[in-house]
Parts: sequence; structure tokens; C-alpha cells
Amino acid sequence: MRLSELTHPNQLHGLSIGQLEDIACQIRERHLQVVSTSGGHLGPGLGVVELTIALYQTLDLDVDRVVWDVGHQAYPHKLLTGRYENFDSLRQQKGVAGYLKRSESNFDHFGAGHASTSISAALGMAIARDRQGKDFKCVAVIGDGALTGGMALEAINHAGHMPNTPFLVILNDNDMSISPPVGALSTYLNRMRHSPPMQFISDSVQESVKNLPFMGGELPAEFKSLSGSVRRLAVPKVGAVFEELGFTYMGPIDGHDISSMVRTFQTAHRVGGPVLVHVVTTKGKGYPYAEADQVGYHAQSAFDLTTGKSIPSKTPKPPSYSKVFGQTLVKLCEQDSKVIGITAAMATGTGLDLLQKAIPAQYVDVGIAEQHAVTLAAGMTCEGLRPVVAIYSTFLQRAYDQVIHDVGIQNLPVTFVLDRAGIVGADGPTHQGQYDISYLRAVPNFTVMAPKDESELQSMLVTCLSHKGPTALRIPRGSGEGVPLMEEGWEPLKIGRGELLLEGDDLLIVAYGAMVPSAIKTANILKEQGINSTVINARFLRPLDQALIHPLARRIGKVVTMEEGALAGGFGSAIVESLNDQAIHLPVFRIGIPDQLVHHASPQQSKEALGLTPLIMADRIRKRFDADWQKTMPNSTTTVKSIHS
Repeated sequence: MRLSELTHPNQLHGLSIGQLEDIACQIRERHLQVVSTSGGHLGPGLGVVELTIALYQTLDLDVDRVVWDVGHQAYPHKLLTGRYENFDSLRQQKGVAGYLKRSESNFDHFGAGHASTSISAALGMAIARDRQGKDFKCVAVIGDGALTGGMALEAINHAGHMPNTPFLVILNDNDMSISPPVGALSTYLNRMRHSPPMQFISDSVQESVKNLPFMGGELPAEFKSLSGSVRRLAVPKVGAVFEELGFTYMGPIDGHDISSMVRTFQTAHRVGGPVLVHVVTTKGKGYPYAEADQVGYHAQSAFDLTTGKSIPSKTPKPPSYSKVFGQTLVKLCEQDSKVIGITAAMATGTGLDLLQKAIPAQYVDVGIAEQHAVTLAAGMTCEGLRPVVAIYSTFLQRAYDQVIHDVGIQNLPVTFVLDRAGIVGADGPTHQGQYDISYLRAVPNFTVMAPKDESELQSMLVTCLSHKGPTALRIPRGSGEGVPLMEEGWEPLKIGRGELLLEGDDLLIVAYGAMVPSAIKTANILKEQGINSTVINARFLRPLDQALIHPLARRIGKVVTMEEGALAGGFGSAIVESLNDQAIHLPVFRIGIPDQLVHHASPQQSKEALGLTPLIMADRIRKRFDADWQKTMPNSTTTVKSIHS
């Protein structure tokens, strides 16, 4: 059977092992062809091809539920569930999403872009099934990296106390998350990974008794007890922790042996109660370059399939904000041994891999445990250290209580660097950093800032480490503006002081962070039409530079705010509230992300759709204020037609 002929996963039923292995080869071929062309997550999906096929061979996906943790390893799932023909559109605007999406397919039973959620979601489905008297299987597939997340452990703790709830957890153990996992649990799993397979020691007792003619396929209680006793004799070196938590443990088994996995999953479905099957896989399986560099090939931009090398950009790009942050932090750590970099399993993405290589003693990776990372940092500050917690904007949402309760309320000098703040592109709504402005505005004692370029990022990082209270610094994804960088000698900025960049009498534009360069471009477009703008780089969200903004707002009378974040409770709202508090009642036009999700597309496509490019913003401003300008400047050139006409 050809993969292109598969429109439903149940079509796998009845195929021979040889036919299933052929399907696996076709999945890898299609997976590699698409990702090498358009980019996407590579290693995770390649590692679970056989696991997906074997699992779906034992399920009826018209009724059974499978929850994939995170979802970026579910490309094989997408290829087996009717999306083969459209797979070329992966992560492209209006194309196949890079993560699972309930609205995209009936087979995407739960969508997620953050790790450690699958066990909770699948257990919730199992409980709902039992309460409603229904009969279907519930399966969670989770990686060993995601198992370090507290939410996954909380769910395991809960599931283990529900012995009468049939529920299967598949631990996809490839000794990796995005980066190698850390901690005692990872060390324990590594020992298990190299232990001999043990899952059939007690199963053989079950099967032998079950096949006796007088048993009729159902085991008496005494034989089930005997089976459990035999298992517990074998388990201490392997799955004792999971057994003691109430799970029946099976494994470790070869995650690339379809036949073995089919037998094991079939047995697991018959056990009843919570079961954990430990499957050992190789991230990037089947593509030598991905197997050799599992961190680098976790996700890739377009690359040459033959050489494995990325296709270079036609024009050189400035260094990314993440890289500038990482390089600057290394310098600051060299100067002060009390400065510590902390990551939640995202060293490469945040730039902290540079610190890990240069000064490992001042680098901490806590695994996928954002809540722990924040409170760990709070504890460090109590004893005189200066931690810098680098977490993606979207992932810091997971630790909001800790940000407020453990850092903000106690006024502890923890520095947060929020990478991927703003529009991030093809990863879709779960990864857009559009909420951090809103969720940090209200946190007590925080100083919150964003740089207009990579040089200002350097100064702001020094500002954070010089401050005596908690600070947050948001940086966008991608390349900087190409401005000159300083190697050392950075001076801290004055807290709450903005920067006047352009002066004009017709319009005041107050921009925040990554929108400042776009504000300058917008002002230049308007100037060509006779509208002269004052442009302020706000620099700080908390506190705002009211001494700079308020007099200019009063004098000019028309204000535009620009932010790459949600308008609801965002930077523009802060400006409006600040003006109103001083009884300055002026028209304020807020430009940012409206109350909607930002779906997968290129950042440029998203900005065009949201009206956040300079040309579109200039046109929106004209439409908003043209009538007012006609009253005050009747002889001006503002009567020219729209720049989009």
C-alpha cells in the first residue's frame, strides 16, 4: 500500500509487518522532503514513525483518543490521518499546522504547543468516558524531556490513584527534549534505557494461564495477584518508580521494532487501570545527519537533503537578538561570578548555550520546569546571587503565579529575559509572544522594558543587573537591526526614561520595543505626505516616562501607540490610562495585535494581515486622523489619496 492512498489510520489494520515497515519508509521520505524544502520540526517526528504505526495498528481512531505531548513529533500522525496531499503546505499560511489542532482534523484529539500536558488531558478524557458509560481507549504519548515538567508528574500522581480507570501512557524515551534532558529523573531513565527488556516476565504468566481451556480468557484474582508478584520481582531495576505510583510498567522496548510494539500495546490495552509502556527511540531516526546532531536537527529551516546543510540566506543577516543576549551575558558573567544564567530546557533557543559552553559553573538548566526555574531564581537572590532567567514569552506564562508570588511580591532582584516576544511565525498561536506586555503590566515591583535594537538590548541587560528589584526584558525573534555592538563598558539606562528620536508638530508616535524601527519608517512615509511626527522610543513599560510623554501629548494633541503585542491591557492601554489619570483627554490610536489568535504564517505575512507594517500603519493613521488634520491644516497635503489606492 502507498502512503498516498491512506486517508484513515484504520486502513493500517490487517497489514503485515512488512507492509507496515514499508509505510514507515514512505513516511520518512515524505517527512524529509517537506521539511527540507520549507522547514519545520525534523528530529522529533522521525523518531516516532514506527511508534505511531504500531500504536494505530492497535486502535480504532474513530472512537479511541490519542493525545500527543507538544505535538511537533506528530508529523507521522498527520501523514496517516488524511493530510498527505496537503503536507507540502506545512507551517505555511492557511496550510497544515506544525502542531496538533482540533479544528484541523477529527483525529487531532487535543492541541498543544507547550510540553507536559498530554497525561492530564488524556486522563481527563478517560474520566469523562467512564462517567458517561462509554467505551474507548485513551492514550497519552509523552517524551522523556516533557516528563520533567511538574504538570506531567502531577498527572501521573493522580492517575496512579485510579486503579479502575483504563488509561495508557507511552513514554517516548529518546534521551532528548530539544536539548539533552537534565536531572535525577533523566539519569534514572537512562539506567532503565540500558536495562534488558522485562515487560513479558509477568505477561508470560498471564498468557500461559489465560490460554488454558478452562479459563475462558479471563484471569481469576489469584492468578492476577501471582502475575503482579512475579512482575515486582523483576521491576526494581527497571520501572519500580512507576509501579509504586500505581502504574503497570512495561519496558523498555525497541521503539523501532513494529512487531514488538504491536504485541506490547495489545497487551497493555488488556491490562486495565493505568499502564505505562516505556519505548526507547532515536531522535532523527533514519536520517544520519539528524541522528548525529539531535539538538541541531530538532527543527530546521530549509536545508539540502543530500548534505544536511542549511540553505544560506541570499543576503547576510545581523546576529539574532538571542545571540547578542547570550554573548553579552557571557561577558557579564566573566565580570561577576554572582550572575547565573537559568534556562528551562531551551539553551540553544535563548542563546544560553553560549554561556553553557563558556562558563558552565554559572549555567543552570532545570528541564521543562518553568515554575521551578522562577522560584529557584528567587531563592538564589535571597543568598546574594543575580540570576538571569531566559524563557520564551509564551512559556513564561506557565509560571505566572511564581512571577507574582515568589518574585514580585517579595521584590526580589530576578532578571527575566523573554525571548520570542511578539510575532514568531510558523509555530502558530501557542507560540506567539503576544501576551507578556499585558501579563507583566500588573505585577508588583517589576520594572519592564524592551529594546529598539540589539545595542540597546546590551544596555538594558546591564540595567536589569544593576537594579535592586525584579526586572523583565522582552526581545523579539530573529535578526537584529544591524547596529554596531559594544564589547564591554555598557552603561545602565536611567529607569523609566524614554528616548526622543524625531520631532514634529502634527502627530506623536510612542512606540515600544521592536516596533520602534517600524515607527520611524512610518513617520518617514507620513512626512512625504506633509505630516510631521514626533517619535518616542518608550524603552520602559513600567514605569512609563510620563515627564517626556505627557507634555508632548498635550502640545501635539494626537497620539499613536505601537506595540507588537496584544492590545487588550497592553502598552497602548498603559499610555491611555496614564493620560487619563492626569486628565489629559486626547484621541489615542492604539496599533498592535487585536483580540484574535495569530495563526501560523511567516512573521511578515502575519504583520501584513494584522496591519502592522509601516505602509499599512501610515495608511491606518491617515484614515484615523485625516478629518482632524483637515480642520487644523486646511492647506496641507493630507488630502492626497490613500497610499494603498
